[in-house]
Amino acid sequence: MSLDELLGDKPLYYTVIDHERIKNAFNIVRPFIVIPKVIQIVGTNGKGSTGRMIAHMMSKSGINVGHYTSPHILKFNERYWLNGDDCEDLKLEVAHERLSKILPNDISDGLSYFEYTTLLALFVFEDCEYLVLEAGMGGEFDATTVIPKILSVITPIDIDHEAFLGNDICSIATTKLKSIDKIAVIAPQIHSEVVAVAREISMNARLIFVEKNRYKDEIFDIAFENSWGAYLIDNANTACTALDILGITYDINALKSWSMKGRYFQYAPNIRIDVGHNLLAAKAIYEIIKEPVTLVYNSLEDKPYAEILKLLKPKIKELLIIDIDTQRAVDTDKLIQALEDLKINYRSFNGCIDSSENYLVFGSFSVVEAFLKIMDR
Repeated sequence: MSLDELLGDKPLYYTVIDHERIKNAFNIVRPFIVIPKVIQIVGTNGKGSTGRMIAHMMSKSGINVGHYTSPHILKFNERYWLNGDDCEDLKLEVAHERLSKILPNDISDGLSYFEYTTLLALFVFEDCEYLVLEAGMGGEFDATTVIPKILSVITPIDIDHEAFLGNDICSIATTKLKSIDKIAVIAPQIHSEVVAVAREISMNARLIFVEKNRYKDEIFDIAFENSWGAYLIDNANTACTALDILGITYDINALKSWSMKGRYFQYAPNIRIDVGHNLLAAKAIYEIIKEPVTLVYNSLEDKPYAEILKLLKPKIKELLIIDIDTQRAVDTDKLIQALEDLKINYRSFNGCIDSSENYLVFGSFSVVEAFLKIMDR
């Protein structure tokens, strides 16, 4: 069975997760692989960009490094980045063949989409010196946490995925921070509770807290040149701190060539795209936008779309509702009701772009995917 066929039979989302099956599967494959030095990225926002910055600077320094991230936007290969490029189909298929020969069918069939692709990363990146491994939504019980690591990097933690992680920031922080082993770099946090929880549950670990507003001078210049917002500056500072702790030599100017699709990415001179989908991401975007923009938007049902829209309203000139292909999408009537309650001008997105207007595409990976598919026809 090909990789596409196997993953096609696995649902992307679960209502109940068995935390033991990934441990059992990892124990089976462990004797057959050489695991690189793993840097695990855990948090709510900024995992992808922070991890890619770390990997990008390593690669530019001549280090053989892989970066595993999720989800992808257009193509599955986006999850597997090797020294500057997405992995090719053949490399992924060869890794899948090796993994499928080791895992018994009943074990392989029982793994979730994310669990299987996490194990696949160990085969894809086996020859690397370092592997930057991004956790999914969790921490303590995340599939990536079964893999030994040399460093944890904790990005900003906020309310998200409450059904799985808890309904308050302390519960969510506890779940995520219990992934820490011996040493962790902790990015600037918006909730003081996160720092308190980290100190409480990680007493035997070395914690390095990245200080907000204390950046390497070069980061400001790079941020200005690339129109980064404050959150990308924080992420870059966190990435540099992680490399400093590991004793890795790097050229900070390598960040001038860093970009990552969907992370406030400049798709066109007048179009920015961002996969942010929660209130913390909306706050970060709000700080970046200087003048009102045309917002191409939709939302998943479990996201606080009304609060997000209320926050962004002063920066919205007009909102274009884009259709997204997922069962998790909010009902359009509910979204329209929220827009009317907030008195935000809206209409459906028809694929037409006015060169005289500035656009922001925002709301989820599904929103960015839908937009790119329309524009790249």
